[in-house]
Amino acid sequence: MTTYKSTPLFGGALVCDLPSNFADVSLIRQVPDNQEVYIDKDGFTSIIFDINERVGGPGSGAEIDGRALTAHLEELVGDDLERVKVWNTTPTLFSRLDDDIPAYTLIATSSPRRPDPAAAEDKQAEIKTNFTAIILTLVRLEREKTDLLITINVPHIRGEYDEEDVDLELGKQGKLIGDAVDYAAKIWETFKVKDWGLFNEV
Repeated sequence: MTTYKSTPLFGGALVCDLPSNFADVSLIRQVPDNQEVYIDKDGFTSIIFDINERVGGPGSGAEIDGRALTAHLEELVGDDLERVKVWNTTPTLFSRLDDDIPAYTLIATSSPRRPDPAAAEDKQAEIKTNFTAIILTLVRLEREKTDLLITINVPHIRGEYDEEDVDLELGKQGKLIGDAVDYAAKIWETFKVKDWGLFNEV
């Protein structure tokens, strides 16, 4: 059973519950000012909070917000877009945000790039990551001209999980993705903005 702790983000301007066994990456290495990054001390999963400039025109709706979600996913995966498959996208309710703030979550998988046999450094390369699952939540703060992204990256590394438990086409998520969905649900339930001025500063 996962235990959680209330975790201040961006100097306490935001707060939510994160798993107790996740560590603040900024204690180890530098993290951009617009990001907070937490990583599983016992595994490979990471949770990233990203404050970005709002994408797209004014207003809200499935089409406008859907395009914004796609744009952020494309920026996140960069050149790897062709190896990304989006499995589903759903509207998301945050318990401690106003109902009129739109939010959406998608679940995607990204398969690793194949080694280039012509490249010397790739000749010895063996792909150890079978795929990475991505749970991406977008919160659209139009008044603040901000898109808040919450990304949970879940690498599936050969030998570190039971491959027979995972078949997204059959709806089998496996333990790692199942845990990450629980983390996301806990964030949706507990996430709170304590200082809206944060979005003018970042």
